[in-house]
Amino acid sequence: MSAIVDSLVSYGSDSDSENESTSKTDVEMVDPMDPDATAHLKPLDSDPTMTVAVLNSAPEVAVKEAVETGTHLDPSLKEVSFNPTFETLFAPEFGPINPFKSQQMAAPRNMLSGYAEPAHLNDFMFEQQRRTFSTYGYALDPSVDTHQVSSISYIGAVDEAEKNKGLTVFEPGQKKTEKRKKIKGGEAGDMDNFLGPWAKYIDEKDSAKPSEEEQKELDEITAKRQKKGKNEEEAPAEEKTVLHVKDMYDYQGRSYLHVPQDVGINLRSADAPDKCYLPKKQIHVWSGHTKGVSAIRLFPSSGHLLLSSSMDCKIKVNNPSHSKAVRDICFNNSGTKFLSAAYDRYLKLWDTETGQCISRFTNRKVPYCVKFNPDEEKQSLFVAGMSDKKIVQWDVRSGEVVQEYDRHLGAVNTITFVDENRRFVSTSDDKSLRVWEWDIPVDFKYIAEPSMHSMPAVTLSPNGKWLACQSMDNQILIFGAQNRFRLNKKKVFKGHMVAGYACQVDFSPDMSYVVSGDADGKLNIWDWKTTKLYHRIKAHDKVCISALWHPHETSKVITCGWDGQIKLWD
Repeated sequence: MSAIVDSLVSYGSDSDSENESTSKTDVEMVDPMDPDATAHLKPLDSDPTMTVAVLNSAPEVAVKEAVETGTHLDPSLKEVSFNPTFETLFAPEFGPINPFKSQQMAAPRNMLSGYAEPAHLNDFMFEQQRRTFSTYGYALDPSVDTHQVSSISYIGAVDEAEKNKGLTVFEPGQKKTEKRKKIKGGEAGDMDNFLGPWAKYIDEKDSAKPSEEEQKELDEITAKRQKKGKNEEEAPAEEKTVLHVKDMYDYQGRSYLHVPQDVGINLRSADAPDKCYLPKKQIHVWSGHTKGVSAIRLFPSSGHLLLSSSMDCKIKVNNPSHSKAVRDICFNNSGTKFLSAAYDRYLKLWDTETGQCISRFTNRKVPYCVKFNPDEEKQSLFVAGMSDKKIVQWDVRSGEVVQEYDRHLGAVNTITFVDENRRFVSTSDDKSLRVWEWDIPVDFKYIAEPSMHSMPAVTLSPNGKWLACQSMDNQILIFGAQNRFRLNKKKVFKGHMVAGYACQVDFSPDMSYVVSGDADGKLNIWDWKTTKLYHRIKAHDKVCISALWHPHETSKVITCGWDGQIKLWD
């Protein structure tokens, strides 16, 4: 044991002199022979009489009963077994009284609107009063003692309750009046005199004259109808033609319908350009219209003339006119004639060269679109989509309707010929697309999905394989134009805003690009293969309603808008 003590004392003898001097001054030396100094190294004695002291470390506090100054009552109690003081009854539930609570807010409540006492009500009585109130308009007031029924005991139509003497729906009411008797019609075997259920009432009058007031109302209604009919039968506006060029014919006797041959490209060629490019700048503006331009069409095949219709009731090539805004226009195959559809409910056939109106067609409905049959043998026939949900087919030779296609449930917006002109596709406000065989008034293909929107503008691709449809959910959808007419889900063109506007779509001649206007007056150009939006040009101050790519030019695009201008881009 002494060796252990010596080792403990000598512990730290190898430290430096500075530590030793510090420990000598600060710590008093311990005598190793002191038994208390080595007590912690010795084992405890196993004494059976060893005692353990119990310590209570909790502080002394006053009990709850000694602190309370009064008795608290539960606000939900109905009975109290002692006589409480005023302060006890109206003491706050917890803590001090809220000084910001009003008397109404401080009152006890068990629901949002106040305090509702539990009450028992028979299910039959509740249903009886509920049905009585819904039938007669009155019911017993549940908050009033109903043993002595009076007018105060009812809520709702009190006068009706007094009149019916508090009658409920489960109590028999007054006797119904006797039914009107009919004239006896004899036996069923008597075929001539038997009347059966068709017999007249005994007090029935055969004729009744309207009173003076009723007669005046009838006369006013009849006069209004006659006046309205006269307005509908008004004659069409007088057509006018103004020639804006100096001479109608050149030195060789050719009119402006002659295809020019000195413009740098072959306008008579049937081949499309090999490669098309994006237009970058505006090179010309036609500003002859005073109101928004609704449609533009290029001269068939060559595209050297531009036909435009406008809300100013004018059609620009020569300047024929309607009495109201022009909705749509269409050339025949040769371009010598064109059709116009206007809000004055007339379709008019014009001579392109002279600007004279050849004939007029109407069925008293507004035409929304018009198309010649592109077949060379059927150039005398045309179809028009009307506001009364019908597609009407006219013959320009007789001026009569020869066929009606009546299957749509809304106004017809577009008509597009496909499949070598044997069929045509129509779209409507009923959000459907229908395919028709020519001259057969029953659609053989009907496309309508819950997710589809109205498609007020449709264009056939140059190769005749695809239909580009401007959808009202700000997308251009592509449908196949052969056989099944399926939606091509891989070809969806987005990124423009057209909701509410029938912005016309077009393709570049080489099928590389798709172009369309939008509601912001911008010209949008997409890549056909990737469907990416390549380019966007601010073309018009208002809606850019139509965009056409010239069939013989590599980068020339024509746009028109509701600002009344037509622009050429290259």
